[in-house]
Amino acid sequence: IEYQSRRVLLDCGVHPAKSGIGAMPFFDEIDPASIDLVLITHFHLDHSAALPYLTEKLASFKGRIFMTHPTKAIYKIMMTDYMQVSGGESGLYNEHDLQRSFDKIETVDYHQEFEVNGIRVTGYNAGHVLGAAMWLVDIGGVKVLYTGDFSRISDRHLMGAETPPVSPDVLIVESTYGVQVHEPRLTREKRFTDAVSKIVTRGGRCLIPVFALGRAQELLLILEEYWADTPSLRNIPVYFASSLASRSMKVYQTYINMMNERLQRESDLRNPFQFRYIREVKQHEFQDTGPCVVVASPGMLQNGFSRELFDRWCSNEINGVVIAGYAVEPTLAKRLMSLPTEVETMTGERVPRLCSVDQISFSAHSDCQQTTGFVEAIRPRHVALVHGGADRDGPTATTPLKHLPGHASLHARQWKHGQPRADPFPG
Repeated sequence: IEYQSRRVLLDCGVHPAKSGIGAMPFFDEIDPASIDLVLITHFHLDHSAALPYLTEKLASFKGRIFMTHPTKAIYKIMMTDYMQVSGGESGLYNEHDLQRSFDKIETVDYHQEFEVNGIRVTGYNAGHVLGAAMWLVDIGGVKVLYTGDFSRISDRHLMGAETPPVSPDVLIVESTYGVQVHEPRLTREKRFTDAVSKIVTRGGRCLIPVFALGRAQELLLILEEYWADTPSLRNIPVYFASSLASRSMKVYQTYINMMNERLQRESDLRNPFQFRYIREVKQHEFQDTGPCVVVASPGMLQNGFSRELFDRWCSNEINGVVIAGYAVEPTLAKRLMSLPTEVETMTGERVPRLCSVDQISFSAHSDCQQTTGFVEAIRPRHVALVHGGADRDGPTATTPLKHLPGHASLHARQWKHGQPRADPFPG
């Protein structure tokens, strides 16, 4: 965003389904030297993984970078793993770049106001994942609120997003789910545990591909409780297979005070992230000997251990995959939602897809009802929809925003990826 010769970059991520320079933002469309400030909303790669390239490969960048304390802690873990898996996007940056970039990051708490070159910024809890922040940016009295990814619904470990006490001039809000409405939490939890139970009781292997941090912790808490309440399943092992498992759990244990009241109360009695029925396992240690549940990354089955297990298990009809998160084209997780009869393995072989596929969204993104309620509560003058697609934030997606009571001056605007955004909000 740019106003009065001040420029703020909101997030700096990579495209999860692309690689190399093609995964990077359009840095050639901006002058890095003109950026005063970078605000990272949360640690997911599509919001943060291009940061080392910006700070270390674009030499003219001299701006400051801010994120919350847990975001910085988890960002380092995520990026170290990302470097190992992807090679820093085919050599676009290395471990030294990552460390130098990491050292430049400054941390702030929610509600802590700070100022950079006359730009005033305050962060608010965005839900979504641990440490996620929405940023209120004030330049010369013009207020812009950027939600990043947010969720207003509390789940098993996170509080829902708060409503900032301000009516901004511009609201930049995610539209990931467009006009869709999520099913109630307890309903989807039951569908999830029913699907997992059905697969393992028929003798199958159940694969749950996840992002190693974020939804994984939510699903593990659900599985732990279900296994505790279902003695007949306790002989069937549940594995959390991620190179990030131990390190990520320590961060979650450290920041329990930033989670919801239920989890904080439970932590007074026991550590809710020390599981009794779930075992951490490294990829090379996994013994594929019978029915089991494996929660493994990555969530979109692009590569890694989750993809290796899928390739191994997909042609047996007693096995099953439960897709519990968000997926984008052209990843395998997205293609599986259309139930293809054949799939291509990582080695390029075409094999039959006989395993069951269940899609149960635990994606912690705002849906249409949440977004509409949020816009109605803060009453912005203008709204920009981002983080969506043409099928999700087309004309029908803007309809509930345009017809909010008392919002005669509301303008809902959309852009295609890479389309110039010059002077979008006159007046």
